[in-house]
Order: sequence, then C-alpha cells, then structure tokens
Amino acid sequence: MTLITERQSAIHLLRAGQSVEEVAATLGRSERWVRKWRARYETEGWAGLQDRSRRPHHSPRRMTEAQRQAIRTARSALEAEAASGTKLKYVGGQAVRTRLKEQGVQPLPSKASIERVLQEAGMTRPYQPSKPSNVHYPHLQASQPQEHIQVDIVPHYLQGGKRAACFNAIDVVSRYPSGRAYAQRRSVDAAAFLLRVWAELGIPKYTQVDNEGCFSGGFTHPYVLGKVVRLALLVGTELVFSPIRNPESNGFVERFHQDYNRHVWEDTYLSDLSIVQHQAERFFALYRQRPHSRLQEQSPATVHGQPRRTPGYIQPASQKRPLYEGKVHFMRKVLDDNTISLLNVSWDVPHAKPGQGVWATLVLRKSGAKLLVFDAAPDTPHRKRLAVHDFPLSEPVLSRPEKPARWTSSFLAKVARLARPWHDVLRVSSVVNVLFPGTMS
Repeated sequence: MTLITERQSAIHLLRAGQSVEEVAATLGRSERWVRKWRARYETEGWAGLQDRSRRPHHSPRRMTEAQRQAIRTARSALEAEAASGTKLKYVGGQAVRTRLKEQGVQPLPSKASIERVLQEAGMTRPYQPSKPSNVHYPHLQASQPQEHIQVDIVPHYLQGGKRAACFNAIDVVSRYPSGRAYAQRRSVDAAAFLLRVWAELGIPKYTQVDNEGCFSGGFTHPYVLGKVVRLALLVGTELVFSPIRNPESNGFVERFHQDYNRHVWEDTYLSDLSIVQHQAERFFALYRQRPHSRLQEQSPATVHGQPRRTPGYIQPASQKRPLYEGKVHFMRKVLDDNTISLLNVSWDVPHAKPGQGVWATLVLRKSGAKLLVFDAAPDTPHRKRLAVHDFPLSEPVLSRPEKPARWTSSFLAKVARLARPWHDVLRVSSVVNVLFPGTMS
C-alpha cells in the first residue's frame, strides 16, 4: 500500500463511521496521523491527501529577482557579441557565470542554477546526445599537460568552392589548441603541421591521429611506415592511430572542431587560406585565455604552461627519413575472423573475441621489430597480451639521436661560405704543384 492509498483508506474508514482510535489501530498509525489527514480532507478534499513541497517558504539563499535578471541580461549580451563576430560564441551556463563574476555579482550563482534560470526563460537549446559506439576501445588516461595530444582534420570550402583541409590539435588535459589550414591533406602537410604543433605545445608522450593516408602512409603497400610515422620516431613521441571510423575515440579534438567551425567559419565567407588563418589565430588566442569549465575556470594557457620539449632543430625533409627506435600504437577492432587490420596487413589475434577493441603496439628496436596486441592501453596497470608477431623490415633501425637533424641546409650553407677561402687556397696549391712540382710540398 502506498502512502496515498493509505491516507485514502483512512478517510474511507472514517466516512464509514469508524472512530479515530479504530482507524489508527486498523492501519497501524498514530491517532495524530489520522487527525492530520482528516483535517486535510475536510479543508481541501481528496487533493489534500497529496504530498506537498517541503521547500521552506523563505530561504536566505534563494535566488533574487535581481540575480535572475542579471543572468538573463548576461546571456543576452553574450548572444549579441556572438552574433557580431567580435568575441567568442560561448553563451552557455559557464560563460554566463564567468560574465557575472567579471561584473562582481555576489553571491555568484552556480552553473546549475544559471542553466535552470535560462531554461525557465526559454533561452536554451535542447541537448542532442550523440549515439555511442557499441565497441569499447582501450584508451589512454592522461593526467598531465603535454602528455597526450589529439590531431584531426576538418574539411571546409573557400568562397568559390575550393577545398581547404583544416588541421586542428588539442592537448587533452590542458585543452590548449593549435591549428592551421592547408590547401591539401598530403603527408608533407601533415608532417609540417605536426612540427608546428610540437613547437607550440611541446612534444608529448603520445600524439593521436586518425587513419587518413597523410598520417598512415597510404593504403596500398603492406607494412608501410610513412613520412609521419618516421617523423614521430625521430622526434620521440609515440604516434597513436585511432580506431577506423570511430571519431568518438578522438573526442577531444572532435569537440574542438565544433568550436573552431563556429568561430572561424560560421556567418562569414573566407576567400583564401591566409584569411582563414588570420581568423583562426584570433580564435585560438581568445580560446587559450578563456576560463574553461573543465579546468576549474582556469585558462588553457595557464594549465598548459611552457613547452618542455620542442623539435626546433628538426626541419621538414624532402627525402625519406630513416627508421629510429620507438613505438607506434593502433586502436583496433577484432574482426569476425579473429584478425585486426593495420598497416595494410591482417594480423591474427586468436585470444581475443570478435568485436573486441584491442590495443596494438609496434615496437621498433635495432635488433628488429615486433607487433604486440593487448586488451588495454599502455598506461593501464594490469593488461593481458593477446598476440605477438614479428614485423618484417627492409631497412635497419637506428638509435634515436639526442639532437637529430642539426645539419640543416642553412648550417651547411654557412659552412660552405666559411670553407670557400680554403677551397680557393687548395685549388691554387694544386695548380702550382702541377706547374712547379715540389714547390708547395
């Protein structure tokens, strides 16, 4: 019996002629309880038997109308700034709270209270959750800035229909972003962008990318180790390839794409890449300094700090780089035949289940290369090895130099200029020795 039916039963028994004492004994309740609900029924009828709100009639912390008006005004001002294109386009509860804090509103309402006021005022949009994947993939659990960076490309079209490939990157802990637009998505563009990212954000433990040909090295040759893989090995970051057709595994940069699209491309026509970059740099500068809801209202710039390791001595290469010792990782789904596909080759994983997400690591050493498959990411305390395969190589693996690629073209040109006088002396000496044997000995 529910509380409502119990109260109704008490009224039924009273109306049938039983006394308060008899009803209390029948229902196992106190006489005071019976008299309370009899009084409610006599004054309000059956509706009086319903539960009432226990919220106090007066609360010293209850939001005042002045605070509600300040919230609505702040939201309206943020919407106007977003439409003008002069400021960032964030208008949610966190952005409103930051604006109220800047205005000195006290007491400062919580984000939940602000969103409740905005919802009551009809100033919010319904949330549309994305459909989750039915495959659980192992994933990294970064806890420090400059540990894990995600990189991805979002396509756009310039005025006139010309396509632009917009590369974006973000640190998953500090939310510090970087980006650049290119005319194409070639491996040389991907390598140039990654050098830019590592110079701005620092060289992380892991750099995560998707499976596009510009990152992976293409889809034709088996065992391919492309330009970006070789560059990552040289720099000393461990490249991580996301699962195939699973954008949520690269979720931090995917969500950042939405902010980037909104602030750089919406409500405007961009005619060339220089204008795109100018618009993007302005957005990046503002984004890096804004308080972030996931950072306890600190800015990405504050949390990220200065880059600890950068590849300033490495230049883009026109020739194929050698292979260096290091690791390359792949997040993959086990297919129905108990194999995974990576680097254009199928690999058996007999101890895994079809449909299972696994973590594969290619380990490159001077003694050779092996592909190891696990049930969890490398930063997981306990994980199970599911398969081991030899990985064939047609070239040697070198020890990674401490300061590679110092012999840049500019440095060599300087050496050539310094050596030119001595070259001239040696050339004159040769001529003299030919004409007058033994003179210069």
